[in-house]
Amino acid sequence: MIADAAPEIFDRVLLRKRRDRMAARFTDFDFLINEMADRVVERLADIKRSFGTTLILGCHTGQVAAKLPRERLGDVIQSDLSPAMVGQVGNARVALDEERLPFGFDCFDLVIAIGNLHWVNDLPGTLIQIRYALKPDGLLLAAMPGGRTLHELRSCLSEAEAMEMATVPSRIAPYIDVPDAGDLLRRTGYALPVADVDTLTVTYVHPLRLLADLRGMAESNVLLESARMPLRRGALLRACELYHDRHADSQGRVVATFQLLMIAAWSPGPGQPKPLRRGSGQASLTDVLGS
Repeated sequence: MIADAAPEIFDRVLLRKRRDRMAARFTDFDFLINEMADRVVERLADIKRSFGTTLILGCHTGQVAAKLPRERLGDVIQSDLSPAMVGQVGNARVALDEERLPFGFDCFDLVIAIGNLHWVNDLPGTLIQIRYALKPDGLLLAAMPGGRTLHELRSCLSEAEAMEMATVPSRIAPYIDVPDAGDLLRRTGYALPVADVDTLTVTYVHPLRLLADLRGMAESNVLLESARMPLRRGALLRACELYHDRHADSQGRVVATFQLLMIAAWSPGPGQPKPLRRGSGQASLTDVLGS
């Protein structure tokens, strides 16, 4: 029996075009990618081993590779959905679609995915493809927006459009949270999965400046549902008013929340520690915590 294809939520052709369009100016808007890359490098530093061949998924214009401890890595291959972004990095590079990875089995010791997996229609399928491409006991480190990212913008846009339209389309992509990420990694065959979030708060003089940053990052809306229903000017202005009324700080700057979902998981391999069978513990919780 063939499994049903994952539903298409995102317009990935539009996403690629937007990333191509912003490639030349991306360094003006790369703060979020740099934040995620910094956190991935911190987690890599906690792992006391070196890695051989490394793949970067979502290299953007070289921000991720520039931060990696190259003395601990072998060959590094940079890749991105956007050919224009890939064209700005070093020679070991490939433009690819994360939904259809062009690699065979057991190719990489380390895969780093930064700021791209949240735009994948079939995330379980992509995670399985990454696991196949990892060697036994290979490591996946990933970072993406998660949880309550842009919840302020989401709520204000929804309320403003509800005042004008009977049907309110989603304007902000859905993000997965820590429990869902951990469950997804286990279901796709990874060992020792760890997921956690860091929260980054950014302030802007006006909500339109936040929208400009999202466009500059090529992170604006590519949901197929709302592409057929353009945002009306009146609803946008009303959303900006709501945003300022509800989320301005004492200096009058509006607050935007980015929750950065961090993932670490291993391809199964010999010698890895195994989780204990449920119910096999020997210590009493009462003895540990006291009566």
